Amino acid sequence: MEHPIADLQYCEAVFSRFYDVGSLPSGGVTRLGYTETEDEMHRIFTETGRELGYDSIQDEVGNTFVGDVAGRSFCLVGSHLDSVIEGGRYDGVAGILAGLMILRWAKEDNLNLPIRVGAFRCEESSNFGCCTIGSGLVTRELRRQDVANLKAKSGETLESIFRRRGYSLNPPAISGLMGYFELHIEQGKVLEETRTDVGIVQTIAGPRRFKLYLRGVAEHSGATPMAMRSDALCAAAELILEIERIGNKESLHQSVATVGVVQNQPNAMNVVPGEVELGVDIRGIDLASLDRIEYEMKDAARRICARRHIEYMEEKLSEFRPVDMSRGVQLGLEDAAQKLGISSRRMMSGAGHDAMAFPSLCPTGMVFIPCQRGVSHNRAEFAHLPSICDGARVIYEFLKGEAL
Repeated sequence: MEHPIADLQYCEAVFSRFYDVGSLPSGGVTRLGYTETEDEMHRIFTETGRELGYDSIQDEVGNTFVGDVAGRSFCLVGSHLDSVIEGGRYDGVAGILAGLMILRWAKEDNLNLPIRVGAFRCEESSNFGCCTIGSGLVTRELRRQDVANLKAKSGETLESIFRRRGYSLNPPAISGLMGYFELHIEQGKVLEETRTDVGIVQTIAGPRRFKLYLRGVAEHSGATPMAMRSDALCAAAELILEIERIGNKESLHQSVATVGVVQNQPNAMNVVPGEVELGVDIRGIDLASLDRIEYEMKDAARRICARRHIEYMEEKLSEFRPVDMSRGVQLGLEDAAQKLGISSRRMMSGAGHDAMAFPSLCPTGMVFIPCQRGVSHNRAEFAHLPSICDGARVIYEFLKGEAL
């Protein structure tokens, strides 16, 4: 779709405001949830909304909302402004840009639509090992007991951070929702390779996250014979490959399994590794497949550790069921895309999003846009601004056609 130059210039100007926040010499950004860097992103969002003539509010967990903040009923266009460590600049931010574009178009068209754009706190799990904290708390998908003792990279607990900032771990549930909509980069390469403008999300995969603890004996690497070692890192290496094998087997059901964190102690050249902590991420849309991966992972860990004389313990950090987007919204977004001459296809989302928290509360939909080579959570992450406008136009067209 051809977009007016003014739209593209506005989108670029707003994106540039966020650009330098959390910048790293390597070229990426780090904008961890509930840090001063994320605060700055929310400040820029609020200021940009004010320049469009819209008010803003902040809820009791720090989420920020711009737009029709006085009305009792509203449609919410949401995303996030935090990032992973050494991440890219489009994950989350693209959705906020889309929301601001929608507010701008509504004002230009003199349409009094009850729309809010929401920036949710701490969507990424990078700081606390738990995702979608801001949206999860206000939708009651997460409870105080689920997150209070989680520790940030700084070592401070979420409960302490909330107390210091004046936030609440028992906030009132969000209310008045007529619908929830989110634009996001695909974080895969399907749209790019099929040359499709937007994806209409059908289901968001359910993530399960674990910490696996392996304890052997830290001994002198030169004085301890090979046959007498209890090497925790060797056991972990074997387990990592076994988890990969299990994930490959279940990929038929669109499931994945990843060991993304390895903490090795004492991590010294001349010491046999004594303790290893693994962070494991399992995702999929088929509950039976997820159950099999979890069972086989735990079984493999126990077998490997028993054979190698390693103590083993596991901890489940979080679990979310696969979430279906609303059927009526999917069809409505497809119709809107067709009306605009924007090509679309139905898709699943392997990544988690704030949208997971809303289908039990209101009609919910997600729109994906292409990202270059499917790269995300990486400094090379890139999406074209016209693609952001494509996705935003589809959501706006749908909202205009609804009886709001």
